[in-house]
Amino acid sequence: MNIILLGYGKMGQIIERYALKRGHQIFLIVDENNRPGLTVDDIKGADVAIDFSVPSAALDNMNLCLEAGVPIVVGTTGWYDQLESVREKCLDSDGTILYGSNYSIGVNVFFHINRMLAQALQPYKQYDVQVEEIHHIHKLDAPSGTAITIAEGILDHSDVKTNWVNTVVGEQDEIIPKPQELLIESHRIEEVPGTHTVLYSSEVDQIEFKHTAHSRDGFALGAVVAAEWLNGKKGFYQVTEIFDFNK
Repeated sequence: MNIILLGYGKMGQIIERYALKRGHQIFLIVDENNRPGLTVDDIKGADVAIDFSVPSAALDNMNLCLEAGVPIVVGTTGWYDQLESVREKCLDSDGTILYGSNYSIGVNVFFHINRMLAQALQPYKQYDVQVEEIHHIHKLDAPSGTAITIAEGILDHSDVKTNWVNTVVGEQDEIIPKPQELLIESHRIEEVPGTHTVLYSSEVDQIEFKHTAHSRDGFALGAVVAAEWLNGKKGFYQVTEIFDFNK
């Protein structure tokens, strides 16, 4: 495929490496230097775009790709408050968008088991649950999109927790969550690719469920695999639809 890279930071560069390794071509690289002048004509002819930019640019990039008829894989998070309007625009324009908070195969297995664990522990009210996430200090959003997806998986299977709240350790006052609130505790530490932990605590024991990324490579490879999966499709998709863990 001919691939457009929207965003050429560390993730974009790793995605380029995996795309070339899997036999694809890079049609265009877009970063902050050439994005302001980018037009629909510039991107027509590409098979797919992969966006790992910043939240403020992701919406404009999706709109541009919809106008050009170029399918787009969106790995950028921090724009999900606009999710419904983006979905409507995508479907109304007969476009193609695939979005997700994390494209790693391991993380998507984690998402699946997280929901199963929440369902298994639902009857046992003695366990309180919270989510912890650790990322590098350059990450722009908190909590991470992955942490939000984890939290939503827990909320879907809880009759106690109704919403999540976030605190960034060391950057704001500590939040004491109410019984109905699911705490997402965010840590920002030098050059940590991403660690996510779900903790169920009772007076007698604690259950920990953790995923630790050793590098960004899993996220990058997953994004290229997602672009391959999206080839030839129309519609609005999320990354979990790529995986079928119920076979």
